[in-house]
Amino acid sequence: MPAPGRDRFAPGDAPSVAVVGGGIAGLAAATGLAERGARVTLYEREDSLGGRLAGYRTRLADGSEVTMSRGFHAFFRQYYNLRGLLRRTDPALARLTPLPDYPLRHSGGLTDSFARVPRTPPLSALGFVALSPTFRWRDLTALDARAALPLTDVRVPEVYTRFDEISATAFLERVRFPEAAHHLAFEVFSRSFFADPRELSAAELMLMFHIYFLGSSEGLLFDVPDEPFPQALWEPLADYLRRLGTTVRTGTPVHGVDPAGTGGAEVRTGTGTDRHDAVVLALDTGGLRRVVAASPGLGTTPWRDGIAALRTAPPFLVSRLWLDRPVRAHRPGFLGTSGYDGLDNISVLERYEGEAARWAAKHGGSVVELHAYAVTPGADSGAVQDALLGQLRRVYPETGRARVVDARHEWRSDCPLFPVGAHHRRPTVRTPHPWLTLAGDGLRCDLPVALMERAATTGFLASNALLAGWGVRGQVLWTVPRAGRSPVLRALGVLADRPARR
Repeated sequence: MPAPGRDRFAPGDAPSVAVVGGGIAGLAAATGLAERGARVTLYEREDSLGGRLAGYRTRLADGSEVTMSRGFHAFFRQYYNLRGLLRRTDPALARLTPLPDYPLRHSGGLTDSFARVPRTPPLSALGFVALSPTFRWRDLTALDARAALPLTDVRVPEVYTRFDEISATAFLERVRFPEAAHHLAFEVFSRSFFADPRELSAAELMLMFHIYFLGSSEGLLFDVPDEPFPQALWEPLADYLRRLGTTVRTGTPVHGVDPAGTGGAEVRTGTGTDRHDAVVLALDTGGLRRVVAASPGLGTTPWRDGIAALRTAPPFLVSRLWLDRPVRAHRPGFLGTSGYDGLDNISVLERYEGEAARWAAKHGGSVVELHAYAVTPGADSGAVQDALLGQLRRVYPETGRARVVDARHEWRSDCPLFPVGAHHRRPTVRTPHPWLTLAGDGLRCDLPVALMERAATTGFLASNALLAGWGVRGQVLWTVPRAGRSPVLRALGVLADRPARR
């Protein structure tokens, strides 16, 4: 809950705040501050807002002008604070469209679905097991039930104390989950972090299990924007911020932040220095490291060391292909895949995105997107791209006869990594300076949030912390419960903390 205080700043009393970074975290922070009357300047180094969900216009070989982005993102219904941010310009969330299922296919032939899984905990987890072809009963009898009990009582932040020191893979091996279940039921979570499960903290994996299965009633179904990210989400939000008086400075990288002698800070850009009363650094991992390293007056040695130690996840690839003929009509808008030589999912964009649907209708084709997460660093990019195309033709054989009208390949390596044992060293929203806060999905946060929702939540937390210092109320935040919702399962989880009887 935000601290009590005034609803907004009095006229003439509004502080100047720099928000550095125009992704989800920065947009949430800027919104929380601007709505309370602060004078906000939003700095973004790229020419458009959205961060890792930004987009840009490009012209295809056939002359079509289209929007390219960093690829598919699922807007789960547990993303309460992100959805609240989007409601500022879309109160009914009409620009989000639901996909009917979250199908997961393994190369061995098994396919899981979440469409028929009950959404009420604990029936959500039990129903998935009962309905899934992945979980064969003879495999389930081999589970180490005692080792699996902590999944029934995930508590935040205690889960990090108990399970941050082992990897996601090691935890699943301890539980003796069936190998196919590793891929279909849990690897999908680790891949959401763009990480190899052998490196990912088990605590993050368990947090995801809690968020989607035992901590909420929304399940694993989700919505997606009905137009490209800029048009559907960020351009309307930028207009909203401008109406609130925010100065939006895209194409303006920040090179450093220097504490001012009278309080506040000076923000260095390529065009000069701007004085502000407070600063929010809402940057990705690499950006935060660079700005702090170039700002010797910031923080304490331990704090700076913690930021310098942050790591990024391995590279990932998004390949978008414009095909001259359609995929079969029954192909889903999104399909998660495993065991297909690095291919992690396939999206058929015309199933849900208006721009792609218009191109497909005009040209009689399809717009297909392929993702490869946690690519081996140094891998040959052309070979990886060719391999994904080959796997697409394996999963959807009809694409083997299609001509690729044009293609765009986005290679990135800027997502935060959550390696084993690193949680206690991660920076938090609050910093050694009362006028400086951080925001982003790579921060340590003691709330049950992850991915885009962690970005939005920490953005609002960053603005709330500054507002509280000025005696102004902040944004009310919502999350799934910090512990499992089922008393029976919580009681079972307690058993895992007791020594085994010998």
